[in-house]
Amino acid sequence: MILIIISLILVIVSAALLGVDVEEGELNFRPRMLFSLLFLGINLFGCFSTVKTGEIGIKTRFGKITNTYLSEGINFKLPFEKIETVNIKVQKYENEETLETSTKDMQIVTGIKVVVNFQVEGGQAVELYRNVGSNYKETVLEPSIQETIKSIISKYTAEELVTKRSDVAIDIQNTLNDRTHKYGINIVSININNFDFSKTYNESIERKAVAEQNALTAQQELETTKAEAEKKKIEAQAEADSNKIKEKSLTDKIIQQQFIEKWNGELPKVTNGNNIFDISSLLK
Repeated sequence: MILIIISLILVIVSAALLGVDVEEGELNFRPRMLFSLLFLGINLFGCFSTVKTGEIGIKTRFGKITNTYLSEGINFKLPFEKIETVNIKVQKYENEETLETSTKDMQIVTGIKVVVNFQVEGGQAVELYRNVGSNYKETVLEPSIQETIKSIISKYTAEELVTKRSDVAIDIQNTLNDRTHKYGINIVSININNFDFSKTYNESIERKAVAEQNALTAQQELETTKAEAEKKKIEAQAEADSNKIKEKSLTDKIIQQQFIEKWNGELPKVTNGNNIFDISSLLK
């Protein structure tokens, strides 16, 4: 802010000196001197540059970095100096062309799409610009992502790639971070958005799933049959045990008592040829 005020003062003073001529106690305006005033104003205001929030400014002089970085806001520079900016906010990278590689069990993986969130460290932005330049995404980040994905996926089988997808993503993130950290690039997160297998492998997976489902159904039916047979066995054993208990409880006395309770008071009659004998008459 102080630099802007000083520049405005210099412009005003220059206007007074270049645009006004004092002759015989009178002030005379000289229009041709306005070109000099305009040139001076352009150069003065060209000595300021703005660094936006979330960026680091790098000052270069004749193409050489001055070993200083500028924070956000208005910064002063000489007319022959430039200020390059480096984004230090969290940025997103997504591969436009799908990747292809193979798994540990030699299954082809196609259509790989990933999203990588990364961030440039502010303290290393100058070194990144000096060693790599402003196109660090194409020079460092993209090749590292491709190489890391291929190397990590080759450590997993096709089945593990599906069942351990989150573990694969974490493994990729840690390995990628080791590759890019030396450049001042930190990997914040990585997501595997898509991948696919060959048609032959997908068909074999489908057949395996069907076979496993059929086996599971058969196993369940077998278990149901065993359960029903066991239930019938238990019921039969319970009924046999019950009959045994009843047989033990049926003593002669109980049988006689039950006979008396059910007897109607009449004695049976015996038939002998043509004669019928009433046993009750013999008892009188």
